[in-house]
Amino acid sequence: MAESASALIQLGRLWVIEYYPYNSTHLLESLAWLDRIAPEASEAVKLATLTHDMERAFGGPDAIPIMMNDRAYEKAHSDRSAKIVGEWLREHDADPDLVKDVEDLIRVHEWGGWPDANLVQAADSLSFLETNIDLMIGFVKSGKYSLAAVASKIDEMFNRIQVLPARELAKPLWEQAKVRLTGLGD
Repeated sequence: MAESASALIQLGRLWVIEYYPYNSTHLLESLAWLDRIAPEASEAVKLATLTHDMERAFGGPDAIPIMMNDRAYEKAHSDRSAKIVGEWLREHDADPDLVKDVEDLIRVHEWGGWPDANLVQAADSLSFLETNIDLMIGFVKSGKYSLAAVASKIDEMFNRIQVLPARELAKPLWEQAKVRLTGLGD
């Protein structure tokens, strides 16, 4: 992490590591990818990238079971993550405008829609293709998800990238993931 990273980003890294050990690598690597594709990104973009999946770290009556390739799930997941991260930022006395910007970016991290949101989405996709393929293969092997569902998710994570330099970086990761999935169909 760059020395110029804000105190909130440093606290966010610690929060991710402590509360999301299941898949903290994905979030930490999302931020690393963002630093690679957009080193000048704003603090809001960096915080949203770092924390976009934090709802999965917290159970409770409003917890959402993961559903692959489901738009309604993606919206509920994004909204719940935005709420949890917004609350965390407020607890750390973040500027209200920063909180709003981070929440807005997390709410659309699955789809993007404007330049900063597209950066969050691209960093998420790059990290997913780098860090979550073993997890996806495990889902297939355990029978939790079908090979077709996982293959579709991997394709979606590549195809949704709207930032062209990020898409170029993602292409070999996506191709490698597809090769790894091919062996599961036997």
